[in-house]
Amino acid sequence: MKKVKNNQLMELISELKKLSIEKESKLWKRIATELERSTRSKREVNVYKLDKYAREGETIIVPGKVLGSGTLSKKITVAALSFSDSAKDKITSNKGEALSILEIMKKDPKSVRIMG
Repeated sequence: MKKVKNNQLMELISELKKLSIEKESKLWKRIATELERSTRSKREVNVYKLDKYAREGETIIVPGKVLGSGTLSKKITVAALSFSDSAKDKITSNKGEALSILEIMKKDPKSVRIMG
């Protein structure tokens, strides 16, 4: 099972690098670089941190996992490598969106912030 996840991650990193070249965007290359890090040094962000630093309606990318500790009082769009079940519930209960990094790539948002 772990090998499959690694293959999916490698494909995602490859897609991010391609998009970076196509769009001439440093954002996607930076996210790809962050995802290439070892599992132990990947970012983890709790919901309370999203609530504290994100603005209403903002799009946030977490190149790692979003965890469910804390509360969320804003409608935000969050893209991450993975979400805990409670984090996903808290984001969607505030009418926000919890997306994969691949989904946010396809949406091609104009304004994005990396957090973690």
